[in-house]
Amino acid sequence: MDGKSSPFLPDAAATEMNSGGERPSEPWKGELVKSIVYAGLDAIITSFSLISSISAGRLSSVDVLVLGFANLVADGISMGFGDYVSSNTEQDVAVKERLVTEWEVTNRRRCQEQALLDRYQALGMNIDDATTVVNIFSKYEDIMVDEKMVQTGTLSPVDGEKPWKKGLITFGAFLVFGSAPILAFIILIPFTHNDTHKFIGACILSALSLAALGVAKAKIAGQNYALSAAGTLFNGALAGFAAYAIGWVLRDVAGLED
Repeated sequence: MDGKSSPFLPDAAATEMNSGGERPSEPWKGELVKSIVYAGLDAIITSFSLISSISAGRLSSVDVLVLGFANLVADGISMGFGDYVSSNTEQDVAVKERLVTEWEVTNRRRCQEQALLDRYQALGMNIDDATTVVNIFSKYEDIMVDEKMVQTGTLSPVDGEKPWKKGLITFGAFLVFGSAPILAFIILIPFTHNDTHKFIGACILSALSLAALGVAKAKIAGQNYALSAAGTLFNGALAGFAAYAIGWVLRDVAGLED
């Protein structure tokens, strides 16, 4: 056996080749991808809902552009800063949690070893194997701390993207995708002055953007593409309908009917 081979897995390659079934496709990974997709979905729905309520109130295209972009930038700043604060808080909690776990492992090692032993037995290990694993972990304090943090669902303080980067990406994604419904009112300016036609264009652009992000969401979560796209479209349509209905009702109540 050469020095590069594992003594525990001598026939690993053959085992992999002979294993049955097709390997499932992996989902997209990375916190930045998730920030882009979920910020984009929120941006499109928020922007389209605002346009729907404005259109129901029969306000002009100028009102749509001014209110739309102002709301888009304000919400984008709020979303980006919120993502930054949330991520920064998670990292602070992880640092504190690690300090506590390190103290527990150092000063209450037997209790922590017993907790690991009970955990592995609950997962299906027999007592001998569980004891062997815990005894090995107990030789390496850092690894034991990491294992305890994994059990509590706490990420390591060094894991994940920088909070400022996540906040900036969220802000950018919100602006880019949230602009889609508003762009219709700009693109159609040379072709029509009819605000209804522009609103229909906004509906089409919003639907295409939502469907694309629905597919991206399915790629992240490993879901069915068609069902995910249909779900995001339904979500956008429901929000847009509610906003349009409220705008229409308030227009009549406020006496703005032509």
